[in-house]
Amino acid sequence: MLQGVFAAVLTPMREDLSVDRAAYAAHCRRLLDEGAHGLAIFGTTGEANSLSVAERVSAWDDLVADGIPADALLPGTGACALPDAVDLARAALDVGAPGVLALPPFYYKGVSDDGLFRFFAELIERVGDDRLRLFLYHIPPMAQVGFTPELIGRLLDAYPGVVAGTKDSAGDAARIERLCREFPDLTVFAGSERFLLDTLRWGGDGCISATCNVTAAQSRRVYDLWAANDPAADAEQASLTEARTFLEGFPPIPALKAIMRARTGDDVWANLRPPLDALADPTALLARVANHGL
Repeated sequence: MLQGVFAAVLTPMREDLSVDRAAYAAHCRRLLDEGAHGLAIFGTTGEANSLSVAERVSAWDDLVADGIPADALLPGTGACALPDAVDLARAALDVGAPGVLALPPFYYKGVSDDGLFRFFAELIERVGDDRLRLFLYHIPPMAQVGFTPELIGRLLDAYPGVVAGTKDSAGDAARIERLCREFPDLTVFAGSERFLLDTLRWGGDGCISATCNVTAAQSRRVYDLWAANDPAADAEQASLTEARTFLEGFPPIPALKAIMRARTGDDVWANLRPPLDALADPTALLARVANHGL
């Protein structure tokens, strides 16, 4: 079972907007060294839906070839086209990843739970591999299409063991608690380290968060204190929650890349795939980050 602190990894890009292989491996290695249990690659933060299927597969193959452990990877396989989602899931299994993070097909809005169930039933049947472990990625602020608890329960009943978990990025603590308590066999990750300690105490398994690109070490401390039943976990979580607020008011991906550029001095972090734009002036953001000691 996957658990702990997972960074939703940024994707460094060259000036020609291709993935910078060396910088990507170095960043993933740095996050693991700082304490991340795992790496959620090519999700929202990784600009996955601005990359082709072939680009994603090539990049995660390169990560493993460059020494990043395959069992630390949770590749994003979100795609609106069913064949693309199948190809991505198969490729993730081929590289040795222990699970895949799957968005709902998000282009058509107002779709029914029946339609979403059919999509994932087709996905699972077409992949046709007992190794598949599917983590349902619920992020209505971006996708608008999401997973109701009823749909999650239906998928769990139909595909036990295959439907393994969820990342919940709705920002709704009550929903996360409900999933933890209603589905004890489901691996539940909060989509923000703001909810890390509460999620663990509700019976969940950790967090998968964009800001863990810069808060991995502190997030890991919260997890370890909770695991040791140390009362200092509450104070550490309060400090982590305060640090998490440093992005408020800034677009998250450009802001995180600006922070990484300042941290590393590497201009590769200045590049984002259109339609995303780099921050015109990161001065206020970097001052806030410095004040938080990040």
